[in-house]
Amino acid sequence: MIRLFRYLLAIAGLCMILAPADGRAEDILLTVTLPDRIVSFDRTALEALPATAFETSTIWTEGVQQFRGVRMTVLLAHLGIEGGQLQLTAANDYSIEIATGSFRPDGAILAYERNGTPMTLRSKGPLWLVYPYDSSPDFRSEVIYSNSIWQLDRISLK
Repeated sequence: MIRLFRYLLAIAGLCMILAPADGRAEDILLTVTLPDRIVSFDRTALEALPATAFETSTIWTEGVQQFRGVRMTVLLAHLGIEGGQLQLTAANDYSIEIATGSFRPDGAILAYERNGTPMTLRSKGPLWLVYPYDSSPDFRSEVIYSNSIWQLDRISLK
C-alpha cells in the first residue's frame, strides 16, 4: 500500500511540474511591450479586433494564399501607438525594426490564419506579418520582404 501511495505521489508531482503555471501561458500568441504596460493577446483577443482577409502570392509559398488577421494600423490604434519604432521579434529571436508610420491602411496584416487554418510554428505562425504583395508594386520590394516576419510573438515600442 505504501508503494502504491509513493507511486501515485510521484505521478502527481510529475504532473504538477509539467503543467503550465497559470494554465494559459501556452495560449498567448503575442506580447506587446509599451513604455507603460505590457499587453498580451491570445487568439480570442486578436479575433475580437476588426479582421481583414486578402489573397496574395508570396515568395515563400506556392500559389495564391488567403490570409486573415488584424491590420497593423488597427492594432497600433487599439494600443494607442501613434509614432515611434517597433521592434518585431520571432520565436527564434529573429528581429526587425519598422517605423510605425510605414504601416498603411491598405498594407500589412498580422495574419493568424492562412487558407482558413490557424498557423502553427511549422507553418510560419502563429503570427506572420503579411503584405498584400500582389496588390501593388509598393509591396514587392526587398524592404517589404525583409519586414515580412513570421513566427512573430513579440512587439516592443522603442
